[in-house]
Amino acid sequence: MFAPRPVPEHDLAAMFEAARWAPSSFNEQPRRYIVGVADAADHDDTHARILATLFEGNQIWARHAPVLALGIAVHTFATSGKTNKAAVHDLGLASAHLVVEATVRGLSVHQMIGLDPVSAAEAFAVPDGAEVVTALAIGYADEHTDAAPELRKRESKPRTRQSTDEFVFAGRYGQAASL
Repeated sequence: MFAPRPVPEHDLAAMFEAARWAPSSFNEQPRRYIVGVADAADHDDTHARILATLFEGNQIWARHAPVLALGIAVHTFATSGKTNKAAVHDLGLASAHLVVEATVRGLSVHQMIGLDPVSAAEAFAVPDGAEVVTALAIGYADEHTDAAPELRKRESKPRTRQSTDEFVFAGRYGQAASL
């Protein structure tokens, strides 16, 4: 849930600068983003067009985000034309850097895979060899929103994660590392 507050352009620029400096396999930098800002200056309706590619469950709340973006991975190396098996990983790493920078600036980022990548690729003329992988909603968190009660309940649940024993192993797969 997002507050009805615009994200300053300098904060957006800093977030994408952080994504720019993320490491990538062979320094290929296969990440691309299409960004839409919900304001009067959005003459080509990029924000609305990104929103339209999201699954309905995501549209309900993402429409309130002042910024929407699509994360795109380019699957071939520019110099060799060979498949870049790390492209999606590198997009994720760039997006992680973006999220860290956003957090430092008091912003929230909600990444979504619930979108129609084919319609997104068509809507934004994404070339062959590149894939729309994810969407990002960016803005200021708002716990006092007038969102539907079930959405507020879902968003306010405590975050949980596996213990490190469940995913950090030593010796063999499934054997917890003694960290």
